[in-house]
Amino acid sequence: MILLAVLYAAAMLVLLVFGLNQLWLAYRHARADRLRPGPVPEPDALAVDGPATAWPTLTVQLPLYNERYVAARLIDACVRLEYPAGRLELQVLDDSTDETRAVVAERVAHWRRRGVDIVHVCRDDRAGYKAGALANGLGFARGDLVAVFDADFVPPADFLLRTVPYFFEASDDLAESGIGLVQARWSHLNVGSMLTLAQSALLDAHFVIEQGVRHETNCFMNFNGTAGVWRRACIDAAGGWQADTLTEDLDLSYRAQLAGWRFRFVGDLGVPAELPASVAAWRQQQFRWTKGTAETARKMLGRLWRARLPLRVKLEGTLHLTGFVVFPAILTAAVLHAPLLTAHALGAGVSDAYLGAMGLGLFAFAGMILAHLFAQRALYADWPRRMLLFPWFLAASMGLALSNTKGAAEALLRRRSPFIRTPKLSASVRPWGNDYGSSERSALTWMEGTLTLYCAAGFVALVVSGEWGAVPFQLMFTVGFGFVCVHDAVQQRRARAKGRTLRPSDSPLSLSARPAPPPRA
Repeated sequence: MILLAVLYAAAMLVLLVFGLNQLWLAYRHARADRLRPGPVPEPDALAVDGPATAWPTLTVQLPLYNERYVAARLIDACVRLEYPAGRLELQVLDDSTDETRAVVAERVAHWRRRGVDIVHVCRDDRAGYKAGALANGLGFARGDLVAVFDADFVPPADFLLRTVPYFFEASDDLAESGIGLVQARWSHLNVGSMLTLAQSALLDAHFVIEQGVRHETNCFMNFNGTAGVWRRACIDAAGGWQADTLTEDLDLSYRAQLAGWRFRFVGDLGVPAELPASVAAWRQQQFRWTKGTAETARKMLGRLWRARLPLRVKLEGTLHLTGFVVFPAILTAAVLHAPLLTAHALGAGVSDAYLGAMGLGLFAFAGMILAHLFAQRALYADWPRRMLLFPWFLAASMGLALSNTKGAAEALLRRRSPFIRTPKLSASVRPWGNDYGSSERSALTWMEGTLTLYCAAGFVALVVSGEWGAVPFQLMFTVGFGFVCVHDAVQQRRARAKGRTLRPSDSPLSLSARPAPPPRA
């Protein structure tokens, strides 16, 4: 029992530390209230009606891999980007092995006939995955600036006009500007189910609170892999795109900022993107992000602490890079929470003083609540209604603890894995891709199912023993693992029964087809 109490206390300490960081970020956001940084800077040389020669040459890179359902939509949206004539080129970096190549070839040919400067770049292999494709395109890109959009994004036509001027905030000369990246916020195309609603809330908190405050306090922030514009000189000076982690965007971000480049976050510019429409796709995406973050932490933490930077920057950067440890802590808490509290009720467990100390974890809970509250309030007019679902947002994220713990463990054990794309508009019956068989996915689903039953039994035990203060958290563990397990199992069964690829409409938990509420003006 002592060992279990120590493990539980360690897990709660981890959650407390990261929860307090969320509380600090939420406090700084509330104090500054700077989601909207004001009007886009427009130096005379960069006025929209000014001379075209004043605008830097810009390359738009579109890395694709088997995105037949969304490739045409992305290309058409990027062709409509407003920018001075003759200063913009588009590269479709297509590593696809399916009919995507034919779709892309048709759209590229269509737009080239209309005078658009667009090229279709195909590689013989997928070396380096997305990082390799981006680096390959840079080899013959003309742009001084480079914008990147993933396949599931639909950038607004004025995206470049609203981002490029930020490179000239400090100087009218691009060569003297210290800005290396301008990152926009993600918005959402398909918030129509409980699953996509939970994802949207988690992403909103990341962008509004984490990215916004880190930028405002001059701490390190990160490129989110898409919906951003890089300065080409910054990429080169930082060592270019590297494929030794699954989060090449986070890796390059830290290398660039350690080299002295500054980043700019534009919180009032939302770029619509499609959210994963199945638990399998979401779990796969989160697995890759968690494992890649752990790989980047292993690679960059030493460099961060050896750099001549303020202590607060090092501390916030460390919390940023080690956020993956939250998932093993959640998993540990889920396993030990009910047994320890039930034993206490029977007089055979931990002391009241121990439980009082564990109650400090409520500060962590307060940090998460406020971070989500401020993010929803900043973005949506109906934020009070959305915040009623906060327990659901939290429970859904808890449900990923098992798969994300697996990702973190693999990274720390230096187990390499391929870059598996997140399905767009088609949730594959084998979401782990060809490199991960369906047996592994089924095993994970069974383990999540076992955790669901275990947490449900703990819930019953806590109710019977009268430990009412612990019941809400135990219920969230049960709901989180149960949602992930049941949703995935239902989709696997439907896929086997229908013998076809699943689409978002197959989601068993769809709420309605109504669009998401528009951002608050």
